[in-house]
Amino acid sequence: MINPLSELSFPIPFDRIRAEHVEPATRELVSLCELRLESIAALDEPRTYENTAGALDALTRELDEAMSVVRHLKEACSTPEIRLAHASIEPVVSSFHSRLVLHAGLFRALREYSETADAAALAGPRARYLSKTIADFRRHGADLPPDKKAELEKIDIELSKTTTAFSDNVLDSTNAFEYVVENEDALSGLPPTAIVMARESAQTKGVPGWRFTLQAPSYLAVTTYLDDASVRERFYRSFHSRASGPPHDNRPHLARILELRRAKAALLGYRDFADFVTADRMAASGDRAERFLEDLRAGTEPFFHRENRELQEFRDRLEGAASRPMESWDIAYYAEKLRKSLYDFDEEMLRPYFPLERVKAGMFDIAGRLFGIRVEERKGAPVWDPEVRFYEIHDSGGGLLGAFYADWFPRENKRPGAWMDAFVTGDPDAGGSRPHVGLMCGNLTPPSGGKPALLTHRDVETVFHEFGHLLHHCLGRVPVRCLSGTAVAWDFVELPSQIMENWCWERESLDLISGHHETGEPLPATLFEKLRRARTFRAGNFQMRQLAFGAIDMALHRRYDPDRDGNPVDYCRRLYSSYSPAPLQEDYATILAFSHLFASPIAYAAGYYSYKWAEVLDADAFDLFLAHGIFNLETGMRFRRTILEKGDSEDPASLYRQFAGRDPGIQPLLIRSGLVPL
Repeated sequence: MINPLSELSFPIPFDRIRAEHVEPATRELVSLCELRLESIAALDEPRTYENTAGALDALTRELDEAMSVVRHLKEACSTPEIRLAHASIEPVVSSFHSRLVLHAGLFRALREYSETADAAALAGPRARYLSKTIADFRRHGADLPPDKKAELEKIDIELSKTTTAFSDNVLDSTNAFEYVVENEDALSGLPPTAIVMARESAQTKGVPGWRFTLQAPSYLAVTTYLDDASVRERFYRSFHSRASGPPHDNRPHLARILELRRAKAALLGYRDFADFVTADRMAASGDRAERFLEDLRAGTEPFFHRENRELQEFRDRLEGAASRPMESWDIAYYAEKLRKSLYDFDEEMLRPYFPLERVKAGMFDIAGRLFGIRVEERKGAPVWDPEVRFYEIHDSGGGLLGAFYADWFPRENKRPGAWMDAFVTGDPDAGGSRPHVGLMCGNLTPPSGGKPALLTHRDVETVFHEFGHLLHHCLGRVPVRCLSGTAVAWDFVELPSQIMENWCWERESLDLISGHHETGEPLPATLFEKLRRARTFRAGNFQMRQLAFGAIDMALHRRYDPDRDGNPVDYCRRLYSSYSPAPLQEDYATILAFSHLFASPIAYAAGYYSYKWAEVLDADAFDLFLAHGIFNLETGMRFRRTILEKGDSEDPASLYRQFAGRDPGIQPLLIRSGLVPL
């Protein structure tokens, strides 16, 4: 019987993939890659693009696709068997990838080819791929002596294993917490949607009352609305101390990951891990990325302090002599009360108007108007969970461009947060016979109480954000696999996702994505005005939170010294305290659950600044849509042709100038955020 992971079919056969397929398929594919590698290195004929650089681009295709499926199952449909299978092959795959970039024969072959007339005649993506590949090999140690290469391979293998263990601990510690209430009076302040969801959660576990967890929909409802401060405190402390003790303790993993990253950067000749990571990104250095964050902080801090004074003053007026200074678990609760007081508005008022199916249908409509595509659900495709949906993206001319899975609701075998990933990078010249395949996942409030999934406006932004990433992958038209889709500089990758969030704020587009789940009534004008007026509410706090994560990320990967600074958890708590609107408790250890930075060997490590960097780009870019009409097809198609289709086939700064006709400025972001002095 053919192993379904050895050569993925379309759609992906999730109904046939089992844990026992993982190890044999992976070992078979690694062996295939090793044969291809040696064949390129030992080639005994004139070197061409096809038999050298092109062959390298195709070398790991099947392995990459199989591993993307295995990784996804571990993240979204985790079982002990899948975890064990993933753990068994992770060192094998990591070792191969380390050997690949350190292979002396392959590097020699690339250099030999680069000196030929054939290479000199290359243009466009192929020329960029050859140049970037040689530079990337050097950056990853191709010029190191054999003993240093062996040391680097060991580091990469251990990093892969340790970051996986970190990720597993976050999931397990999140799921280990539950809070069951049997007295209905203890639910005071919670919105009806949260109460119904908690009741159904309790029923699924066979317990009486209402069950709450640290999954985002449950946790955010408790900390934002529950009147009982002691319970809010319990949830806040539990959430921000996840993975901080047995049996899911990430303290040793965090320390070791930082140690390994420092060792890797030093071995490769970089001052620190941030310089290593940013060397091929738009920022180009850790210093420039950090200055960018510091400049934003300087402009944000006055608003941040003013907002916090106003929140404390509001509480003082509300509670009089009984008022107390803010604690961390009070911030969201009183901020929501202040927002309601100022704007007669809270997010729960919007839920009835944002049923998930309406949001998705409107989002697909908007994408069609902007980018000339058609998104259609395909029934009957194999999926990993009954709630998952499968869609195809067709060009307006009819050709199949890509397909994707959507998995939006929380499960205990699924990691927290929202994300997009790629399964297959297709061939744009294959006439639709090999389309791109991706996925987008989230942890939104599921259907409950006989009602459909009803979203907050922030949830809607999350759906649009991940869909933007998905479009970047599925609309790629780059003939070089390794330069396609989201394989761009990390501080450019958030532009296609973040710009999509802007359509969640305009009247014309909101009319397409909103409609009361019972009556179909569009979002009322009064609610729309309240939403718009509240858009910049506590924007200084929101931006300071993002800047804090970026600053801590940079500090850990540029300056942290365990001998001087102590353990990294305390170090991060000290750093974050100057960004926090309230004093932090002694057990604050949120860094131990920060999967963005520590759940994979690199990911957002030394790159969290990218969110703000790309936000500058997206605010500037959306100004052009505002100027010409938010559904202007010409502007949308220019964005598709110059950004979404191009991947990393050209320098990202050049691509942005091709779209906008100028370099980006920071002013549109500051104006949009309400962070411009009056």
